[in-house]
Amino acid sequence: MEKYNVSRETFDRLKTYQKLLNEWQERFNLVSRNTLEDSWNRHFLDSIQLFKFIPESAKTLYDLGSGAGFPGMVLAIVAAEKTPYLNISLVESTSKKTLYLNEVKKQTGINVNIINDRIENLAPKKVDVITSRALTALDNLLVYAHRFCKASTVCVFPKGKKYAEEIKEARKHWSFDCQIENSEQSDEGKILIITNLRKTKGEK
Repeated sequence: MEKYNVSRETFDRLKTYQKLLNEWQERFNLVSRNTLEDSWNRHFLDSIQLFKFIPESAKTLYDLGSGAGFPGMVLAIVAAEKTPYLNISLVESTSKKTLYLNEVKKQTGINVNIINDRIENLAPKKVDVITSRALTALDNLLVYAHRFCKASTVCVFPKGKKYAEEIKEARKHWSFDCQIENSEQSDEGKILIITNLRKTKGEK
């Protein structure tokens, strides 16, 4: 964790989170079973690497389809130390997962908003940053994200080896700038930094 320069308190909070993941996994099947043994690298470090792509000026962040809280809850824990003014909301429609997220919130003492609702049901509030991990293909993801985008919104989306195909498909319906970064946790993984998102002319 030295490379991420976080405090002992932040590290302890992340370890508390990991402990809860292990305890609740059997009950709620929160993450893929074959990733649990290496959850620190596969989920926690994979999420924390996204923090550097959040502009320091950002005040609001939506994490769409948070699931077990990756990356949103991890980012909230880091933000509590680094950028405590960043207001983070985790959007998750599955009640049992939001029950788990609320327990993580309680045990870690993190100030984070947990919204138990479908993304499409939310009021189209404009936010500074949108994150989402393993929710859906990029084209569909942009449908969700667009409702919360303003001109300056930054979208940070980790993707797998099919990222180029997803970008090509998404460009049929959307106009956007896309910075592609390598994942520090996966040889095949990429991180898409999307800005200036707009519907292509003719799209509803």
